Amino acid sequence: MFKEFKAFIMKGNVLDLAVAFIMGLAFGKIITSFVNDILMPPIGRLLGGLDFSNMFVDLSKSGATSLDAAKKLGAATINYGLFINTIIDFLIVAFVLFLVVRAANRLTKKPAPVSAPTTKDCPHCLMSVNIKATRCPYCTSEIS
Repeated sequence: MFKEFKAFIMKGNVLDLAVAFIMGLAFGKIITSFVNDILMPPIGRLLGGLDFSNMFVDLSKSGATSLDAAKKLGAATINYGLFINTIIDFLIVAFVLFLVVRAANRLTKKPAPVSAPTTKDCPHCLMSVNIKATRCPYCTSEIS
């Protein structure tokens, strides 16, 4: 059983998938940092100093003015600002993956279009002759 498992793990597809998964996790962290640290602060500034990561609804009416304070108090909150950041993360990752797949599709060879046959075999001598021929040029037999 160990040999089968080792053979399965050592297949190219499984290793490629593992590498892709790890790279995806790292890429996700980069995108999260990009959204939280670079993209959202200017957007919040344009919207009047709004901090999306600090937008929440306090369900327990604790009177907390920030999300950190609400968490320290153990208040039940709906963190819709963090949800907005996560949606923006997702949209950026989805767009980048779309661009990668689109580029990969352009690089892959498209199959040649299947054209109609231009030759046929003579039923008598089995030589290849033009599809429009009515007589074989090799054995001079008539071809129907």
